[in-house]
Amino acid sequence: MIILINGAFGAGKTTVAEELLHKIKGSMIYDPEVVGYMLRHIIPDEVKADGERTGDFQDLRPWKTLVVKVAEELKSTYGKHLLVPMTIRNKEYFSYIVEGFKRIDPDTFHFCLMASKETIFERLRKRGEEEGNWCFQQTDRCLDAFEHSLFEQKIWTEEMTVEEIVKEIIRSVGH
Repeated sequence: MIILINGAFGAGKTTVAEELLHKIKGSMIYDPEVVGYMLRHIIPDEVKADGERTGDFQDLRPWKTLVVKVAEELKSTYGKHLLVPMTIRNKEYFSYIVEGFKRIDPDTFHFCLMASKETIFERLRKRGEEEGNWCFQQTDRCLDAFEHSLFEQKIWTEEMTVEEIVKEIIRSVGH
């Protein structure tokens, strides 16, 4: 099983994934940001194509391909369920990754954690993010993108505890 936990920065993806790790036996967290950090470290600016010079490692061409390949290697090597916390708002990248995950494991689920802009900003401040940094700057883009039906199943987290969110995900995946 692969559970993709999407949402804006500050929506609670990593917190939910860490709690799911304790509830779903035989699971591990796979954070595709690490793939992005690796690529950012490896690919010099002078090699990047124009569309890759955005400051977002998701725009590096190998990123989406490697996200799927690493998931495939993790599943085949360790046989664990993958819990994948990742902010991904680009519809093309999202579709590519979800389809790739489904080829690896047909039991692939997507949940998009939603909250108001105010709540997200409050959560970002609580985790120590500096007001106005990259995470804050992405909030409107994420919230606008996540309105699209492609990003179903949405979980509105405003009035929910982490435990309630986890219970809803576990119920939805039938685990």
